Amino acid sequence: MAGRAGDQDTHHPVREVVRRVRDTLEEVFRAVAETSADTGALLDEVSGPGREPLAADLAALRPGLRARLAGHPLVSGVGFVAAPGLLADVPGWLEWWQRGPDGAVRPLLLDLDPEHSAYSDYTHWDWYTLPRETGRRAVAGPYVDYLCSDEYSLTLSAPVVLGGRFVGVAAADVYLRHFEAAVLPVLQRLPAPARLVNARGRVAASTDPAHLAGLLTKGPDFAAVLAGPPTEHRTDGLRLLPCGGTPLVLVTADA
Repeated sequence: MAGRAGDQDTHHPVREVVRRVRDTLEEVFRAVAETSADTGALLDEVSGPGREPLAADLAALRPGLRARLAGHPLVSGVGFVAAPGLLADVPGWLEWWQRGPDGAVRPLLLDLDPEHSAYSDYTHWDWYTLPRETGRRAVAGPYVDYLCSDEYSLTLSAPVVLGGRFVGVAAADVYLRHFEAAVLPVLQRLPAPARLVNARGRVAASTDPAHLAGLLTKGPDFAAVLAGPPTEHRTDGLRLLPCGGTPLVLVTADA
């Protein structure tokens, strides 16, 4: 009987949601981790006494970034975003490559000169500020990605640290429609409306008409839930369950 109960718990709909979200996000986070490792190694190699890294140095990341776009079907864009002041010759930089609607892989070209009216300041976006502030991986969005694709997207990111110093983020984009296609079928099996939220309370996917994808929700401290042990929480009639160590929380009614 004990073994049968354990098997039932393994196949419980809530656990199925957690597994599906974890597996979906971890595929993308592998691309982020690979980018972070390559970037850290490169910056360590080109930095030293009397030598600061330059924007041109980051071109060495391009073969790996292109390979990640080819090898990770969910990833629509991937790259390294430098902290202001990291590079000696430019105020900021995105070494970012993305797959276009035609399947072609091309670089993202932005105006990163703060003296220009078209300046694209990336330092206020959640995908940059969350890893910088917390030192942990983050899921930002969904939001309309005006910088890259004009698509509703999620951005998964992680801090890149060199010698104890934050030097930027490694990140990858996922179109929301692709993420929803992966997770909504298991969310819909739950007996009550449910949603997935990030550390800020932004809804990443939902079967709850009161909390649609993209909305910023109020309520529990989701960041604290994610920062603590990956165990279930119950508060204010809600059941909160971190999704397998990933930066999303499953929120549903505490039935």
